Amino acid sequence: MFEQLRDSIRGLSGRLAPEERQRVTASMREALMHAKVGLADLREAAKATEKRVQAERAELETVRRRQGLASQINDLETVAIAEKFASQHAERVAVLEAKLQVQQQELLMVEREYDDMASQLRMAMSGVASGGSSAEAAASREVDALLSNE
Repeated sequence: MFEQLRDSIRGLSGRLAPEERQRVTASMREALMHAKVGLADLREAAKATEKRVQAERAELETVRRRQGLASQINDLETVAIAEKFASQHAERVAVLEAKLQVQQQELLMVEREYDDMASQLRMAMSGVASGGSSAEAAASREVDALLSNE
């Protein structure tokens, strides 16, 4: 997701002409915006999975309740069917919970990478090599403005 930005950062490692630095930082800003969209997609996917987990848990609870009612009236056929469906829903819940956990871990990892890239962009835009604190502050404000649209 972040290869373009990393390539741009590598390009900044040497001393660049101001025009080249502007081109590279523009490329970095674009890559950061793409990364921001990717983060939003990851967040939405995790939310969708969380909703599916909740729905499956509700279905499992319903099936187990029906199984209990069927066993109270000694309806063995309904109990057997309910056991089958309870097993299926329990398996789905387990798989979806594992999926959600992985998605949440991935989201945390990508958020850390995104924050790191934003920091590197701030440094690149400020011309860290020149050490100008006003340039660094201006770059920081610009990147913060990009990030605040999340």
